Amino acid sequence: MRASAGRWVAVSGTATRALIVEAADELFYRHGYEHTSFAAIAGVVHISRGNFYYHFKSKDDILDAVIGARIACTQQMLRRWEAEEAGPADRICRFIEILLTNRADIQHYGCPVGALTTELAKLEHSSLAQATGLFTLFRTWLREQFALLGYAAQADELAMRVLAVTQGVATLANAFQDEDFIRREVRHLTDWLRAYADGAGHGPRGKSGQADA
Repeated sequence: MRASAGRWVAVSGTATRALIVEAADELFYRHGYEHTSFAAIAGVVHISRGNFYYHFKSKDDILDAVIGARIACTQQMLRRWEAEEAGPADRICRFIEILLTNRADIQHYGCPVGALTTELAKLEHSSLAQATGLFTLFRTWLREQFALLGYAAQADELAMRVLAVTQGVATLANAFQDEDFIRREVRHLTDWLRAYADGAGHGPRGKSGQADA
């Protein structure tokens, strides 16, 4: 979901609303929700103030629409991965590889999901639970894939481990602007996953008996 700054297009009301959401999504990610104004969003889509307020009465309304659009986009992406990859390990790899696919944005702005939930938590915003639903969507999907891989009893633990590691990588990559770090960590996490896939239900374990990452 990326806005096309500076473009003027004659569009329907539905399309105008979609353009507003797309522009807001981009600006919230790059500048943060709190520091993005109505005027900034309207300036990207080049619509009048009256037309803007016809579609959205408040910035919170736009935020709700942005989160809804992100969830819909994520659901579509997960269904595509399921259709394109025959096995659960390959599907989980697609999730991990998001770090590489979006490495330029991650280095500049961090993870879009993590950045938004962190900001909304600081603001004690009422939409935090809705935004956290993006993490829940990934958690549920990863849990399903690990169960299919033969780790039903550990599926949620393993799903949370992948989420935790990828979020940590995104945070540090953003802090240090280090693409090589992203590539190394993706490789390590992929190797860890492959060890589980090759374990046929008996993945690598540490002395504590817990799954190692």
